[in-house]
Amino acid sequence: MDALSYKTVSANKATVNKEWVLIDADGQTLGRMSSIVAKFLRGKYKPSFTPHVDCGDNVVIINAAKVQLSGNKWTEKSYIRHTGYPGGQRSLTARELYEKDPTRVVEAAVKGMLPKNKLGSAIFRNLKVYAGAEHDQEAQKPRAINLNEIK
Repeated sequence: MDALSYKTVSANKATVNKEWVLIDADGQTLGRMSSIVAKFLRGKYKPSFTPHVDCGDNVVIINAAKVQLSGNKWTEKSYIRHTGYPGGQRSLTARELYEKDPTRVVEAAVKGMLPKNKLGSAIFRNLKVYAGAEHDQEAQKPRAINLNEIK
């Protein structure tokens, strides 16, 4: 028996195989779609997943303006930020943020599912979100993923 065949292989920046993935958000529920996108960004679907390395794919989300929220989340879900000054807490409902920029709703949902550290910030840069069906990554030839077939 060869002892080397049982070694745990840890991926690093040089050995990572990054792909481009295209996800259509049309008719998808925001939270369920975001959790799958976060797994693709993190690389959890790959057999060479390493927790401390950015080994995930680059993800392009189109039709972010057609995403759905269940229940009363359009009016009750709030996005809170702070200006940095005393009494500077500001909040928007999901409907108000969606009307300003529909891509920010999707970005906020995915960002909340990533690690809160430098690695999470680096992984978040691999996400591109577009409100419509057109995107700027045709040159990368992204592979289309059907979210309804993924567990």
